Amino acid sequence: MIGMRCSGVVPFRNWLATILALVSVSLAHADDMQGLRAGNYTFSDELGGFKILGVTGLGTRANPIVVRQELTSSSPVTMVIRSAAPPLQDSDVGDLGTGALHLRISIVNASGQAWVEFEFELQEILHHASIFSDGLSFDQRRENLDSVHSTLFAKYSRDFEPFDRMRFVEGKVDPEQQVEFEFPLTDFTPRWTFYLVQDPRIPSS
Repeated sequence: MIGMRCSGVVPFRNWLATILALVSVSLAHADDMQGLRAGNYTFSDELGGFKILGVTGLGTRANPIVVRQELTSSSPVTMVIRSAAPPLQDSDVGDLGTGALHLRISIVNASGQAWVEFEFELQEILHHASIFSDGLSFDQRRENLDSVHSTLFAKYSRDFEPFDRMRFVEGKVDPEQQVEFEFPLTDFTPRWTFYLVQDPRIPSS
């Protein structure tokens, strides 16, 4: 009887351990999908093509959110940005619903090709252009932005119709080199999730 009782207990324990392991894997996968948090937002590389190495900061102009990442190709990649809960109890934290979210994007060029331009595009709906009236933009209310910078590109331009894009030009990012971009985002009709397309450009010939 003792042998029979043990043979019943051991499979149950194995079954319970298996279930707990599957739950742990599921929770870890859910955390990965949600991304890394800084300030009141999470940043995710779940759509592939690049890797987020870390995020820090609050999202204010004085303390921008810094997203460190590595791009392994010269094709466009899309970062998923979500509002995080619960919000930080900090009156200085940037909030897309009430003002500007200041970002500093730090990228290592691991593509093996030089980049001669770099473009960012905002989308409220994945794969759909962000129209002028949706409120999401690279601070389209202001004509001149002294808060836009890049370490390796001298100039930038913004387009608000039919896309919401910012293009950095007159520069070059060699393979294995690091480049930084800093700019504000605003959204006066805020959504829980939006997207930042990152598009490195290589020489045409």
